[in-house]
Amino acid sequence: MKLSKKSEYALMAVKYIALQQDKTCVTAREIAKNYNLPYELVSKVLQQLTRYNVVLSIQGAKGGYRLGKGTSDISLIDIISAVEPRHQITNCMMEGSSVKDCDHYDCCMIRDPLIKIQNKIDNLLKNITVTEII
Repeated sequence: MKLSKKSEYALMAVKYIALQQDKTCVTAREIAKNYNLPYELVSKVLQQLTRYNVVLSIQGAKGGYRLGKGTSDISLIDIISAVEPRHQITNCMMEGSSVKDCDHYDCCMIRDPLIKIQNKIDNLLKNITVTEII
């Protein structure tokens, strides 16, 4: 499974915020500058993370972002799912997929093993927390 840029940026942003917990808030601009990332994309990723309560958005002059929960309560799958809800290893495994998504959907010999692999990847991502990556 290859992570999208959005997922990579989300993981980087959450790690940065976690490492800056002594500060009240961290801004999108600060994260973008420190990792040399496009500000607009970092800002969009943080908005998505806010919708899933991975981070909290604090308004005001000294506002910014901070973690929505403790580092041990945020798993990597929480972060990735917030910005990339459909993170399957193949298109045919996405919810609602059908024959129109794959010419071999009905007779595929590897779909079941791929489902097992996807489940193992998801379980691994569920069991790794932000605490383990900081």
